[in-house]
Amino acid sequence: MMLFALIMAGVVEGIGLTALLPLLQKAIDLPKGSSTENLSSSGADSFITSALSYVGISATVGSLLTVIMIGAILRSLLILIANRKVGYTVAHVATDLRLALLRALLSTRWGYFLGQQVGSMANAAGTEVMRASSAYLHAATALAMAIQAFAYFVVAMLVSWKITLLFMSVATLVLVLLYKMVSKAKRAGRKQTKLLQSLLARLSDSLQSLKAFKAMGRENLADELLSTNTMKLNKALRKQVLSKAVLRGIQEPLLTLLVIVGLYLMLVYLKMDLPKVMVLIFLMARMLNETGKVQRKYQDVAICESAYWSLQEKINKAQQHNEPQGGDKKATLEHGITIDHVYFGYGEQMILRNASLEIPGKTFTSIVGPSGAGKTTLVDLITGLFHPEKGTVRIDGTPLPELDLRSWRRMIGYVPQDTILLHDSIFINVTLGEELLTGEDVEYALKSAGAWDFVSEMAEGMQTTVGERGAKLSGGQRQRIAIARALIHRPHLLILDEATSALDPDTEAAICQTLKELRGQLTILAISHQAALVDVADRVFQISSGEIKLVTDHSKIKEASIDMDHLR
Repeated sequence: MMLFALIMAGVVEGIGLTALLPLLQKAIDLPKGSSTENLSSSGADSFITSALSYVGISATVGSLLTVIMIGAILRSLLILIANRKVGYTVAHVATDLRLALLRALLSTRWGYFLGQQVGSMANAAGTEVMRASSAYLHAATALAMAIQAFAYFVVAMLVSWKITLLFMSVATLVLVLLYKMVSKAKRAGRKQTKLLQSLLARLSDSLQSLKAFKAMGRENLADELLSTNTMKLNKALRKQVLSKAVLRGIQEPLLTLLVIVGLYLMLVYLKMDLPKVMVLIFLMARMLNETGKVQRKYQDVAICESAYWSLQEKINKAQQHNEPQGGDKKATLEHGITIDHVYFGYGEQMILRNASLEIPGKTFTSIVGPSGAGKTTLVDLITGLFHPEKGTVRIDGTPLPELDLRSWRRMIGYVPQDTILLHDSIFINVTLGEELLTGEDVEYALKSAGAWDFVSEMAEGMQTTVGERGAKLSGGQRQRIAIARALIHRPHLLILDEATSALDPDTEAAICQTLKELRGQLTILAISHQAALVDVADRVFQISSGEIKLVTDHSKIKEASIDMDHLR
């Protein structure tokens, strides 16, 4: 639609411009009182005079002015339609690119996602998407200008093809000589893309650690690092601005000089008719002006296009690491989970060796072991975030790869060790924005997590904003909100990864009592050093040296837990 409107606008403008030559010829050559006489047509003006005669209209001053006016109005309407379509399409381009990136990232394997910088991905979804859509806008605008320039070119060729080709040959030479400024701007754009990635990635990391920096009086280190990157970015932007200014500053005088020289040659040396010279100069000036704009818009495209290619590279890499969705069998959890002779490692470091255990359905299982023994890795294997190198993970006897992975994960409530809350209300943090969940569901989850008492005492209740990463809440309160988030879907499997580590003894006891009451309703898997979770567990497994062993004497686990608390 955009391209069709632009082409039609060029055609309409061309038709309108063909009326200029007979109009000027008539105004200069014909005496007063003869404005209603037909104009003899020859050359370029024959088209318009013949067309008017075909519909029974005389080629008078009035009819010619009418043709020019109608052409101007139709061109404006068609350009309006084209620009509207360009605007809509730019918005669609930005939306499609952003969604493509987000969906590619959310569909990747967990291992690939761990290697990405959050700030870099945020920059891609924000800055790079906008710069990429701007490149499309500049390209579409350049196309519109090129079509208009072509319309002037066609009409000029009808007036005098020799003069027109000579003009365009010299103009093309000028534009080629100025292409160096486009190349400089392109290099500056690439530098800008790389520096923005680095700067925003570091900025994101620094802001997440700002509390620690300020507490130690070392925020100046973050300032120095960010300032260095910012100054490099400023340098790239200055080169970009300079190249654009130089291109415009040199291009316009040269093209103007070309028009002046052409006017002189046609009048003095070629001794062409004044009406024809006037029309040609008008057409050449407009054609060169639009052609110069095309080059400047192309320079804008060159500046922004690196963001598009950077974005495409991220999308393509993410798609190459797309996570398989498993089989088509529907997951159930009635009998239990089996880890059967599993081997798994990161690179050359083997974490689990011939690990086996069984977690019966609707029981409470705790897994203990030193840091780095593989407790969280075991959970990642159960949730399908990682896959064993050898051995099998079975859910109700079905190998995990044969299950619909998403349906299995929808049955899981997961509470990580590092509790991260959204800068939003408690309600949103528990529901994660799912519209089907109600206030009653949130209240149930908060009560189950032992969080209802402190939430109900807040002035705004569950609509209270928790602050950035939950900073307005205590560590224990944040963790209880995270537990409520895991329970709100009434999962079949509840996984707690050191979920009570930040809780005081009384709150931990309350949580354990809640978990104890849930036993028999769902399967609970807890990773912890805390003795309280060992006490309420039906089974306790210990991971050591990559192997898993069932612990029958819980007192040893308690003693180890007390020793670790003392060391902490």
